[in-house]
This record gives sequence, C-alpha cells and structure tokens, in this order.
Amino acid sequence: MPKLATAPHQIWLGIFFGSAAACAQQSHLPEIEVRGPRDASVGNADSASEGAAERESFQTRPKLRPGDIVEAVPGVVATQHSGDGKANQYFLRGFNLDHGTDFAVTVDGMPVNMPTHGHGEGYADLNFLIPELVSGVRYRKGPYFAEGGDFSLAGSASLDYFSVLDAPFAELTLGTNNFRRLLAAGSQTRQDQTWLGAIEIEGNDGPWDVAENLRKVSAVVRYSQGSPTHGFSITGMAYKSRWTSTDQVPERLIDSGQLSRFGSLNPTDGGNTQRMSLSGKWFDKGPEGETTISAYAIDYRFDLFSDFTYFLSNPVNGDQFEQTDRRRIFGAQAARTMPTKFGGLDGILSFGASWRGDRISEVGLYNTQARERLSTVRNDKVSQDLFSVYGQQLVYFTDRLRGYVGVRGDMLRYRVDGREPTYGAVNSGKGHDAIASPKAGLAFALTPQHEFYLNAGVGFHSNDVRGATIAIDPTNGAAADCVPALVKGRGAELGWRFQPDENFTATVALWQLQLDSELVYVGDAGTTEPGRASSRRGIEATMRWKLNRAWRAELDGAVSRARFRGLAPEGEGNHVDNAVERVFAAGLTYIDGPLTTSLRLRYLGPRALDTTNTIRSRSATLLNFGARYAVNKNLTLGLDVFNLAGKKGNDIEYAYASCSAGEVVSGSCNGGVNDRHVHPMEPRSARVSARWTF
Repeated sequence: MPKLATAPHQIWLGIFFGSAAACAQQSHLPEIEVRGPRDASVGNADSASEGAAERESFQTRPKLRPGDIVEAVPGVVATQHSGDGKANQYFLRGFNLDHGTDFAVTVDGMPVNMPTHGHGEGYADLNFLIPELVSGVRYRKGPYFAEGGDFSLAGSASLDYFSVLDAPFAELTLGTNNFRRLLAAGSQTRQDQTWLGAIEIEGNDGPWDVAENLRKVSAVVRYSQGSPTHGFSITGMAYKSRWTSTDQVPERLIDSGQLSRFGSLNPTDGGNTQRMSLSGKWFDKGPEGETTISAYAIDYRFDLFSDFTYFLSNPVNGDQFEQTDRRRIFGAQAARTMPTKFGGLDGILSFGASWRGDRISEVGLYNTQARERLSTVRNDKVSQDLFSVYGQQLVYFTDRLRGYVGVRGDMLRYRVDGREPTYGAVNSGKGHDAIASPKAGLAFALTPQHEFYLNAGVGFHSNDVRGATIAIDPTNGAAADCVPALVKGRGAELGWRFQPDENFTATVALWQLQLDSELVYVGDAGTTEPGRASSRRGIEATMRWKLNRAWRAELDGAVSRARFRGLAPEGEGNHVDNAVERVFAAGLTYIDGPLTTSLRLRYLGPRALDTTNTIRSRSATLLNFGARYAVNKNLTLGLDVFNLAGKKGNDIEYAYASCSAGEVVSGSCNGGVNDRHVHPMEPRSARVSARWTF
C-alpha cells in the first residue's frame, strides 16, 4: 500500500464514519472537510465501487426533483412514473428498483426505505430532502461490507446534511409549468454551539393535461455542539405534500390520437404524504478509535390513489385503488472503530449494533372511485423489529496488501393483525426470521497508482411481512403461499482503481449477484411482490478528471445482464422484466470566479419489458444544463434547463394488460389488451432563480 500522510485508522474512520466526523468538522471547521477523491482514492477504499461524490458534482447538477441527487452515485438512474409527491423510480446494476427495493438510502443517518409499505417493499421517498443542505453523498455497491443491512444488495447511498452554512440566504425559483419555490436557510454559531434552520415551500403543475397541483413544504432545524473530536447534534425535520398524478398510460391510445402524450385516464389519481422526524447523534473520536451513537423517531403518513388498468377488473366503477400507510419508526445504532494489532500487523476493528422498530397502525389497500372508498381489500396493523449486529476486521498484511473479513447478523420479529372482516383473521400471525451474512475482501496496490480489489459477501432484503403470514389471497379468496421474511443474496466483485494524482481517478468493476427471490413490480397491483430466484452480472466503469482549475469531467458506464434462474414456467421466459441493461452518464462542470455551469447527459438503454424479451423498451436520453452567476457578494442568479435537446423519451415503460372506458363500450377489451404503458419524460423546461445572501 502506498505511504499515506494520514494514519490508516484515521482514513478508515473517515470512510465508515464520515457522517459524524464531517458533522463535527462542518460545525466548527467547515473549510477542512474533505470528500470525494480522498474517500475514493487508492489506499483509502476497499472496493472499486465505493466512494463519495464530489460536492461540485451533486450541488451544481440541475435537479428536476430532490431525489435526482442520487444520480451522483455512478450507475444510478432516478426517474418518475407518477406525481412528484411519489418516490422516484430507481435503476441500478441490472435492477428496476421500483421505489427503492435493494437500494438502501439514509439521510443524516436515518433510514429512508420503508419495509411492509403500502405501495411496495423498500419504498424510499426522498421528496422531503432539501438538496442545498446536502453536504456529502457516500455510496457503496454490493453486499461486501458488514455495515450494509436491509435493502443494500444492489447498493446504498448515505446523504449527510450540513451543520453550519457559510451565510444565511433566501432563494426564489420560478419556472415553466407554474413551478415556484422559495427556500430560506441560515445558521448561527456562538462558541461551540450552532443552530441551523431551513424552510422550503414549493408548487408545480407540471406539463400534464391534468395539472399536478403539487403543494409541498419542508423544514429542518438542527442544534449541534462540540469540537471536531467530540460532540453531538439534534435534528428535527418536517415535510408535507399533496399532488394530483398522471400515471402511465397505454401507448395504443397515444398512437391512435385518443390520448395526448401528457394525458390522463383518471384525473383523480394522486395522493398526500407527510413525514416528521427527530434524531440525535453523539460521537467521540481520538487516537484509540471512534465511537458513534445515534437514535431517531419518525412519524409517517401516506395516501396514494392509483389506476394502472383503468376498467379491466371493474368495468363499472373502474380500477382505481387507494394505498395507505400510517406508521411510527423508532431506531438506535451504536458503532465503534478502533486500531488493533495481530502478530505485529496493524489492523482496524469495526463493530456495531442497531435496532429499528416499525409500528404500523394501518397499512391498507382499498378499491376506490374518484378517491371514494368502495371496498376494503386489506387493512392490517403491523409491528416489526429488526435487530442487527456486525463486526469487521481489517488487517494490513504488507504495505501493498490488506484484507478484511466480517459478519453481520440480523433478526426480524413481526406481528400482523388483519382487520379486513373476511380474511383478516386468517391472514394474521406472528413470527421471526434470522440471517447471517459473512463478508470478505482483499486490496492489492500493484503500484502507488494502481490498486486491485476482490470482494465477496452475503446480504439480504426483507419481504413485506404480510406475505409471511398470508393464508388466503383477499383479492380472489384462493389459497396463498407464504414467503420468507428475509431473502438472501450473494455477490462478488473484481475491481481496479487507477489514480495517478489527485486530479484523475478511473475505476472498473466486474460484478455478479444472485438472489434467492426477486422482488418484481406487478403492474395491475401497483406494487412489488416476491418472485423467482435470479442472477445478475455486469461491468461498470467510472472516470473523474479535473482538467484544470476550472474544468471537471465525469464519465460513467454500466452494462448488466439479469435472468431468472431455473426452468421458466409455461408461457414465461427467464428475462427479469424491466431490468436495466445499459446506462451511460457524462458531466462537464466549469467553475471560475463568479460563473458556475454544469452540463449533464444521461442515457438509459432498452430493456426487456416481459420475461420472454418479446417487448422491449426504447432508450431514453436526457440532457440538462445549469448555470449560476454571482452578480456580487449578495446576489446570485441561476438558470436550469431540463431536457435541453427536447427528446421525447419515456421515464418508465411497462408491459401488461389494461382496458380503457372506450374499449369497454366498444366491446374490444376481451379480458384486457396487452400493451406497452408509458410515462413520458418531461419536455424541455426552464427555471430561473435568484439567491440573496445576507
């Protein structure tokens, strides 16, 4: 391993506990915070697919929605197939991750993914995020490290918030389609105590024939105290949103001219959601290691009205349904990292424990018409607790070779109380499941500029625990098979990182991942359900290049292959439907004096929309542009242009059967018309902003 100016245990602490350490640094010494290349450089990382995005990358890029910030993670695509109050659609490593399955996201140390959610397992809604407050985006891919828990099989992203701002500011943004946003934020420090506050108010109608009428408000208050080596913070967040959505529509109606590209078949679709949280962190860092302890409490409410099949199931009242979620989430976690010695060899020991408890007072599914309930499909009260422990030992065998082994243990306990009168009692139950996840990796520095990695590990995702207690399918009264509460996945990766200097980094990773059960999207239910075992493999490459003082370039490419394992059932194939196959992204940033510009290109390639690969999606290419100009020390003007080239791609495409009202009347439905259902990318639009710094 190349000789480093920073002690190995300090580097390891920075990578794995960057959130707490950065919080302390930002509170009192913001100018010395280091992210990006240092966290992802030769000698500092232990896989080719981990790192931290440069702040210039995720702060300068134009963001149509808050969740777009995760596209700073190489290979991740974030789209939308419904209203802007709904969670993004994510793609990564051969996955259509729906709204978060197998991609774990945390914000300021709090988990975002929701198990046993009303709309789908792992639902990760980032619309409460205020992007300007994000201080760091750290990421990992694959189940190779002991810290990675539920939903992190494909990858994970950790988003941190600032504890102090350079100066208070207010920003007003106006844009196409009646977009308007007001953001005010500031902080004040006295001695070792800092208060930070921010509030965001936003409205948007979107390009849709039925105005989205998005109304949302977000707020953050944080108190932090201490030094870079010892301190704590307490953070409160609040978010509320309501919207009208235009869901995906049949392409046949667009092609025939019966429906415009931005039209809707149900103008009453939409929803509302709110999230309130209180969290706290404490850390102590010194020569003997670092200890972090954190806890959080979240109150969450969600109502969503969707209609994906229109009049297929109910030709009279239509197929709209309501999904609800009312829960409180409590959690705590503690971690310790400390230097060790084994037979004269330096090492780092990391270990920790966590608990997450979800108290779901209602997770429901109802048949509706124009948002009025007609009947109850399911209405359950759920309680589930996930207890986790992990340990990981890193050893420096030589200056060039280091390796680690680790293990993680997770135990889930759950109880489901069904309240639907017909099948609620028989679908109730309780149980538990546990899983052990070993991890290992080696890193070898061939030269001070070239480092090679070999990583392997076991991980898991949870299933909706209602599926673990089900006996009768409430939609048709047929017997239903239970599914395991925890599902194992196994992955491995061979990687290379090249960094000749601090201005250039390139990585390549060959990876494979096998899941015992795939979480797949079900179009007519609007949710995810467990499916067959699957296998994925692929290759990813990244490049980060600081050409000179002003110019920065980024290139990311990923190719993957996803297949179900085993003999396919009659009439089906082994392609994993909607599994992303090719992703390419490029970015060019210019920062010089008062001017900052960013140009971002993202390509999402064609993919199989059914298991036989008979129907394939079209590719989608998106080009965004952003610019900021500091007129003086107080006033900064901004311009963002989305879909600069005016492409007519689709954010999402699905293949399934549906039936429109006209087809019912004409008698041409005949049990449903199989078709491609699309949600278009938004057309070219622009937003202008003015920020006043006090």
